Amino acid sequence: MNYRKLETPQGVTLIPQSAAQASVVWLHGLGADGNDFPPLVPELRLPDTLAIRFVFPHAPVRPVTINNGMRMRAWYDVVGFGADRVEDEPGIVASSAFVRDLVGREIASGIASTRVVLAGFSQGGAIALHAALRYPEPLAGVLALSTYLPCQRSLPREASAANRRIPILMCHGTYDPVLPIQMGTTSRDALVAEGYAVTWKDYPMQHQVCGPEVTDIANWLHDRLSPAPG
Repeated sequence: MNYRKLETPQGVTLIPQSAAQASVVWLHGLGADGNDFPPLVPELRLPDTLAIRFVFPHAPVRPVTINNGMRMRAWYDVVGFGADRVEDEPGIVASSAFVRDLVGREIASGIASTRVVLAGFSQGGAIALHAALRYPEPLAGVLALSTYLPCQRSLPREASAANRRIPILMCHGTYDPVLPIQMGTTSRDALVAEGYAVTWKDYPMQHQVCGPEVTDIANWLHDRLSPAPG
């Protein structure tokens, strides 16, 4: 698929040659920015007929506790990774609201909500899950890469009925030293316990994206965003 690249202070957008028929809002990880994942899009080898617009926003710059308060792009503060970690719920909620606004813009441009995928890696994946499961209109799916489910306790009361059946693809490295795979499997099990349909994939890799995973992502996006017959 061929794209025109648009860069703004807010992020990077890959615009298809024909009028967009679907959208993927893809969130980067801690310390990266919206330039992190656009190079992966050509590797997906998705057909031009899907006409997907890819939106890669920049996270705001903020101090991050686990990095000695250094300021960097982050969707929320991170205090620690242990089971008893304190979550930056206000930061998570604020970034989730920002993503909901991005989805709203895609819908306002003429894309049906059922043809919008939220995707994210690591911190970005946590925000993608948080935002999608609470979004008031049905979405096409959530792509959660090397990540975990944040704010688990609030999900039962905040979950949107419109996305109770949303397809979720979770991918994780078995040797991930940043977010150990147990964080991913625990999150998967929590989602399944709440009745969500989760497809789980793991790979012999660390905190990264690998070739077989790219193939799985491409197939999943193709299935989610191919126009229905007729």
